Formats: sequence, structure tokens, C-alpha cells
Amino acid sequence: MSLFWITAILLVGVLVPVVTERFGRRINTLCTMVAPAIGLIYILSLLPSVLAGNTVTEHLAWIPSVGLTLSMRLDGLALMFALLILGIGLLIILYARYYLSEKEAVGRFFAYLILFMTAMLSIVLSNNVLQLWMAWEVTSISSFLLISFWSTKSESRKGARMALTVTGAGGLALLAGLLLVSDMVGSYELSVILASGDLIREHALYPVALILILLGAFTKSAQFPFHFWLPHAMAAPTPVSAYLHSATMVKAGIFLLARMYPVLSGTEMWFLIVSMTGLITLLIGAYIALFKHDLKGLLAYSTISHLGLITLLLGLDTKLAAVAALFHIMNHAVFKASLFMAAGIIDHESGTRDMRKLNGLWQFMPYTATLAMVAAASMAGVPLFNGFLSKEMFLAETLHSSALGFLSWVIPVLATLAGVFAVAYSMRFIHDVFFNGEPKDLPKTPHEPPRYMKIPIEVLVVLCLLVGIFPEYIVGDLLASAASSVVIGDLPYYSLAIWHGFNIPLLMSAIAIVGGLLIYAYRRHLYRFQAKFKEPDEKLIFEAYVQRMVNKATKIHEYFSNGSLQRYVATMLFFTIAITAVPLINLNTVNQHLPDQDISGVEITAAIILCLSAIATVIYHRKRMLALVTISVVGLITSIAFARFSAPDLALTQLSVEVVTVILLMLALYFLPQKTATESSPSRVVRDLAIAASVAGLVATINYAFITQPLDTISEFFLANSKTGGGGTNAVNVILVDFRGLDTLGEILVLGIAALGIFKLLARVRLSMPSANENGLAWSEDRHPPILTMISQSLLPLALLVSFYIFLRGHNMPGGGFIAGLITSVAIIQQYIAHGVEWVKPRIKVDYQTLISLGVLIAALTGVGSWFFDRPFMTTWFDYFDIPFIGEIELASALIFDLGVYLTVVGATLLILANLGKLTSVHRPTAEE
Repeated sequence: MSLFWITAILLVGVLVPVVTERFGRRINTLCTMVAPAIGLIYILSLLPSVLAGNTVTEHLAWIPSVGLTLSMRLDGLALMFALLILGIGLLIILYARYYLSEKEAVGRFFAYLILFMTAMLSIVLSNNVLQLWMAWEVTSISSFLLISFWSTKSESRKGARMALTVTGAGGLALLAGLLLVSDMVGSYELSVILASGDLIREHALYPVALILILLGAFTKSAQFPFHFWLPHAMAAPTPVSAYLHSATMVKAGIFLLARMYPVLSGTEMWFLIVSMTGLITLLIGAYIALFKHDLKGLLAYSTISHLGLITLLLGLDTKLAAVAALFHIMNHAVFKASLFMAAGIIDHESGTRDMRKLNGLWQFMPYTATLAMVAAASMAGVPLFNGFLSKEMFLAETLHSSALGFLSWVIPVLATLAGVFAVAYSMRFIHDVFFNGEPKDLPKTPHEPPRYMKIPIEVLVVLCLLVGIFPEYIVGDLLASAASSVVIGDLPYYSLAIWHGFNIPLLMSAIAIVGGLLIYAYRRHLYRFQAKFKEPDEKLIFEAYVQRMVNKATKIHEYFSNGSLQRYVATMLFFTIAITAVPLINLNTVNQHLPDQDISGVEITAAIILCLSAIATVIYHRKRMLALVTISVVGLITSIAFARFSAPDLALTQLSVEVVTVILLMLALYFLPQKTATESSPSRVVRDLAIAASVAGLVATINYAFITQPLDTISEFFLANSKTGGGGTNAVNVILVDFRGLDTLGEILVLGIAALGIFKLLARVRLSMPSANENGLAWSEDRHPPILTMISQSLLPLALLVSFYIFLRGHNMPGGGFIAGLITSVAIIQQYIAHGVEWVKPRIKVDYQTLISLGVLIAALTGVGSWFFDRPFMTTWFDYFDIPFIGEIELASALIFDLGVYLTVVGATLLILANLGKLTSVHRPTAEE
């Protein structure tokens, strides 16, 4: 078992709830809990080693040449977060089993939840910043799916869109910051970055990298001014709020601050940005929470406030403050998750979350009320509960801050004020919901929830008490281990004792409790004062900004996208000229005489034919069939040119592509209007000639630069390593399937997506077949001439045999999967042309969409298979074997990769051409096809 396997098991666990949903809610829940339980058990098995000060690291080479290595790291900080993610995650799954109704897609909900859990675990375990960032983005996507789970509700859709926009934008800033930091230290490995703190802080780009990384952290953890998205994310089901928005997702930003603390902290810029942002967030969240009537709204703003508290601690830039921040991360996750689940029970059993209606619930659900009150007391920082300990450490650290000079007294005063508000809104949560008279107009009579629905809250509330009374025994070692991963050097002395004597922090806590009770007692005066201010609706403001950007984008799009192909091409060429001209101007002129190549009369003749064909295509472009013939001549001469200059693979590819392109154009031209538009105006002709002349001059300049500038070529490397490194003598094919195999995998994936897109576009197209050409000449009634059908049937086996031969020899001679796929496609599409769709369809029962998927899957699995031979991803494995009656032959994994390319090319080409050809037949594709 390894950290990689834990992630893999969780990924497989994403599919489990969808598959087991049909077996009932109980089986579905138990099966969903298996993967997180395995992960938690394995993490717990590593607990003694990590607590002893060891760091578990694992590496898996992917593309090491560019620094892409899958790397895992389990230290004290990652251990603490992993326990929170997996432990609370298991409790949330059990809770959600009773919270969601029988009519809801619980399997889909659990799949989203496990996907998010996997992404969060990948963030905290990543030892490579690019890997961390990819997992970071997956959390944004999966949280979007969870928040919008009730997609029929407008507030769910808008809240999810707001969360995705804000956190997604922050993720892009984070990527830029991580790339800058990686460039500073010369590595993407987190272990190298964490050991290079001085180098990063002294770098000239440190301020830029710091701001970019902080943007990513602040947007994710809902810090001011990005805090507005979190309350609107409360439109999600309560299990989502309890997990994402208290224990995990919003803690991802806090985790990033803690993870990067050793390398980014220690500067005045860090202190000013992080501490001031945290202080403002702490106050704003605490103040607004007091006025919220919605239970989850109150808890959402209290979450914002506590996240600001943790951020402020990390910004104070002292070792003890960092320890206090980590302690409060644990405590907040425990009491806030329990409070959210209690709020969900109240909503579930009473039908509302409005505290103006929820009064006197103690008499209906005393057990739930007791659990909720314990968690709320912990949130308020009442002694003997876990929240009191970390809050007292927080207040103590604010007293030692001196970075603001004579104004440093402001920080402890404002921190105490935030504590006052925290007690006030906690008291409101307790008194207004469970006491304060009788319920008012509740949709249903409240009662206690099912027994097992309360177990997750009971576990967390017991932890609130145990940590509050026996902190050193329960979390002492875990806190020390986590702090050792964050604090630079030796840990400072700190005590987790309940009683530290009469001191200023205790006095500040007492002031907060007494002040909070007084504010709650006289809250009406404060409410009247707050009522004078118009409460902004962040959702409407956000939607207005989004709509404004959409309108501007629409205007820009309408200006450029006006249906004129000439304008599209002209714009593209204009920007090409502008972008390319600058480096050519700055290029030093060096006239280097290169050896002249002998030119024969045949080559001159071919060049003249090429030029004349291109000119004829332009002149006769309105005579479509003639233009198609002339442009195909251009392609043919280009293929011959490739063969002349020792590029047979390119020649074969170009020739095959030309055939496919001609067929595609003939099918498309059949449906275009028979009469062409009028000639362009003189001014447009002049403009087009100017652009064409400019591009021609640019291309000529580039060609001249190539033949006169000294060039460093990498061809010698590929020629020298083609056989020894990739097992093939055809360097071009080895480059495609080995050296640049990842590029090829991406290209066939794009090809498959494009084919599926075209298929979907054509699925509902209904076109009438023209009865005559542009001259009024009727089309022949003999749609399938016998001579063509006989010749096509004879050529099919021969073409397939050639395709098979080209495929097998591709690794050592000109050929390969791409060329073979095109030859096969041409052979099959010829049958469509000769016989028609009605004749071919029952004889070639192949699902081209499945063929594309199978091809991409085979190619990807071939790359993964390289790992089993201790080779980087997408690296060819080869060896030599003695085969009876044949002799020694070479077997290479590149052949399997080429098979994937072959299947994708065949599937994509035929999916496009065959479905375009269906438009000309009696058959009309339906939406299901």
C-alpha cells in the first residue's frame, strides 16, 4: 500500500456509489464509505512514523525531463489535514444518507463528494506544485457540482457559478505564482521549494509571486474582499456545507498559507497583507453573522470570521502564532462541522432555517439541542471546550505583535471585539433557536432525527469536550508534528494546559464573553442601527458584473464574427503579420552561404505546376470542381516535394490527407448554394491583395532567414537515439510514439473530440438534395454506377492489405498508425461512395464513436504501462525475441500505441465522412445515433 494507491482507490470510489445505487440506500452508503475508510486506516498506520518526526515521500516518474513527476509527501501538516478530510468525510457520508430524500440521486451526490475528497487529499499530499495545482482546480469543479446539486433551484445555480468563478480565477493566479516560485528554485518539487526560503524571499520577483499565491489562497478561503461567495454557497445541501465550507474546501486556502509559510513568511510584505486581510475578514464575518436570520447564513459568516482569525495568526509571523493557527484549524473543523450538521437536522425536522420562526425547539428535540449548544459554546470560546484553548492562544499572540509600532495595540483590541461578536452570535444561535418562546408557523412539527443521523454530531461534540479538557493527551503530538512542518527551526515552548493563571489573555476572554452576552441582551439597539444601512445583495452585484462582461464580449464577438469568411481570414493574417514582423525586425542579418542543391528540370517543372495550380485555384475559386482539382494538384506536388527532400513519412501522410480532404470537400460542396455571390468590391480586392502581398513577403523573409542564418538542429539527437532509445530505425515514427508521445496522445484526443463534435452538429441537420448543378444540368439518376461498385469491391481487400503492411512497418520504415488509419478510412469511405449508406451500414456494423474511445484508451493505457517497466510515462518498451520458424524479431510497446492512433484515426475520419454522406442518402440520422 502507498499514498498513490490511496488516491487511486478513492478515484475508483467515485464510481462505486453510482454503480451500487440500485441496491438500496444502506448498501450504497456502506460501499461509498469503503474507499475513505481504507484511506483513513492507511493514514492511521503511518501515524506513529510521522509523529516521530519522519516524512513519508513517494515519487513516480512521469515526464522527468520537464520536471513533471508525480510525488507524494506525508508530513505532520499533511497528516493533520488528511485526518480531517477522511475522518469528517466519513461522518458526512453517514449523515447525508439520512439527510437526502429517497427521491434524490444519492449515488451522484456521493460520487461528487468522493471526487472532492480525492482532490482535497491530493492537495495536502502533493509534493509537486503542478500536481497540487491540478488537484486544486478539481476541488473547484467538484465543489461546483456539489453546490449546484439542487440544480432546479436558482440560488443553487447562481451560488455554484459564483464560487467557481471566484475560486477558478484565484486558481489561475495561484498557477502563475507557483510557476514563478518553481522558476526561482529550479524545481517543481515542494521539498526543494520548502528548503529554499531565503532564495525566494531575496528574489526580485518575490513580491509578484507572493501576491499571486495569496490571491489563490484568499479566494479559496473566502478572505476579504473575496468573502462574498461563501454565504451564497450555502444553497448547497447541508452535508456539502458541513464538509466543504467548514472542514475542507475553505481550509484549502489556509493549508496553502501554512504549507508555503516557511518560504514566503518573514517579510514585512507578508505581515501587512496576510495579517491585515485576516483582521478585516475576522471583524466583517463576526459582525455580519450577528444579523443573519438564516441558520446557515449565520454559520457561513462565522466561518468567514474564523478563517480570518487563522489567517491573521499566520500573518502575525511568529512561531507561536503559527502553532495557534494550526490548533484552531483542528478545533474549528470539529465544532463547525457539527454545528452545520445540527443546523441541517433542524431544517430537516422542522422545515425551515429561519431563526425568527425557530423558537423553543428544546422541548421538541432536547438531545439535538444539547449537542448543538456544546458545539456553539466551543465556537464562542467558552472554557472547557476546544475552541477556548486555541482562541486564548490567539488572543495571547495578538498582544506580542509590534509590527505596527505604536499602533500595535489596535490588533488585540480588535481581536477582542471580534471575540465579543462571536459570543453574541453564538448566544443568538442557542437562545433564539432552542428557547425564546414557542415556534412560529413551522411547516411541520419538529422532532428528533433518526438515531444514526446524530452519530456524526455526537462524535464531533465528544471531541470538542475531550480536546477542551485533555488537550495535551488528545492532540498534543499531532499539533507538535504539524507545527514542525510549518515553523522554521525548533518549536517554541507552548502549553496546552487548561489553566495558565490570571493573565491578560484570560481577561480578554472574559471581556469577550461578558461583552458578547451584553450585546446579545441589548441587541435591539444594534439591530435598529444596522437597519439604517441597505444590505447589499452580493449575488445581484456579481450577476450584474457577469452580465456586463457578457455584453461587452458579445459586442466584440459580433464585430469580428459577422459571417464574413474574408474578414476572419484577414484578421487572422493581420495579427500573424503583426506578431511575426517584430522578431524578424530584431533578427540580425547574417549572410551565410550554404551549399547549393542540384536542381533538375523535373523539379523546376513541378515547382512551376505548383505555382500555376495555386494561381488557378485563386482565379477559378468560384468554379468549385475546377478549383478542387487545382488545389489537389498543389497537395500532390507538395507530397512529391516531401519525398524529394527525404521525408517519405510526410509524403505518405500528405497524400492520404489529400485524398480524405478531397472527399470531404466534395461532400460539403454538394450542399453549398449552387450560385456564388457577386465579386468583391474594388476596395476589398485592394485590401486582400495588400494582405496577401504582405504575407507572401513575410513567408519569403522567413525562408530567406532559414537558408542564411546559422541554425542549431536537434535532428542529430533523434537520429542517434531513435534505435537505442525507442527501438525503431524510423526516427519520425519514434518521435511520434516515444519522444513526443504525449503530444500524439493529445492530438488524437483532439481529433476524436472534433469528430464527435461534428457528429453532434450533423445529427439533427436536415438538408434538401439539389436536383441540378449551377448550370441547370440534372444530376444523374444512377447514383451507384456498376463499374464503380465493382472496382471498389476489388480495391477494398487490397487497400486493407496495404494499410496492414504500412501499419506493421511504421516503426522501422515509412508508415505508422496514422497513415494506415487514413488508408483504411479511404478504402471504407470508397464503399460508401460506390454503394451508398443503405448498402454499407448493415455490412459494416462498427460504432465509430466506440472506435474513437477505444483508440484513445489503448494509447493512454500504453503510456501508463510504461510505469510497470520503470520507464517514464509514454516511453516505449522494446526487446528482441526468438519466434519459432520466424527467427529473432523485435517487439515494442509502440506498436500498441500505434494501434490506438490507428483506431482513433479510422473512427474519427469515418464518423465525419460517413455521417456527412448520410445527408445525401435516404437515411436521416436521428438524435440517438
